[in-house]
Amino acid sequence: MLLALFGVADLLLRVAMYVIIAQAILSWLVAFNVINTYNDFVRSFLGALDRITEPLYRPIRKILPDFGGLDFSPMVVLLLIYVIRILLSGVAADIAMAG
Repeated sequence: MLLALFGVADLLLRVAMYVIIAQAILSWLVAFNVINTYNDFVRSFLGALDRITEPLYRPIRKILPDFGGLDFSPMVVLLLIYVIRILLSGVAADIAMAG
């Protein structure tokens, strides 16, 4: 049962990683005028991604210094998610060996 919970947590962290990567790529495409933000669907999709990722970025942005126009908070959040996934897999392996 506990290993199933670790699997669900890993899946949710993996989905969060994909959402963050998609949001970062789309923000670059908007910045370089590749994507037209006048389209209602695109604007609402970008707004939804921003609302999903903003609670993850906000604490990191408070800690990181200002780098001008560069935002390193997605990279920091991705690194933290990666570390958490490694720790969870280690704990799951320990539980699997003991059980």
